[in-house]
Amino acid sequence: MSKLKLKLAAVAVAVVALAAVLTPLALAHSHAATVTTVSVTAKEFSFKLSKKTVPHGKVTFKVVNKGHISHDFKIGGKKTPLIKPGKSATLKVTLKKGKQKYLCTVPGHAASGMKGTLKVT
Repeated sequence: MSKLKLKLAAVAVAVVALAAVLTPLALAHSHAATVTTVSVTAKEFSFKLSKKTVPHGKVTFKVVNKGHISHDFKIGGKKTPLIKPGKSATLKVTLKKGKQKYLCTVPGHAASGMKGTLKVT
């Protein structure tokens, strides 16, 4: 075999080996980069979510208060700060499969209807 063919064979082996290492990393990165966004509208005394079902993993909730009094939004063990009327907040959580309850933690608000359940697949 000529020196050129040996060098080309060595390069080909190196490319295949590199692809074998990088492909799983690229797949893991693309899965990790998937974030679901849900828009949430809060008002007296309800929440309206743009999605009723989300895939498990990272979810960003964009909460806007269209009511006349302050509200917050709690899900997955995290909550937004108190959101004044006309203002918004973003909440990032990682959700597991199952049903996730959400609510407003301002006293009396959940009891008045500011609560629900999100399905996580």
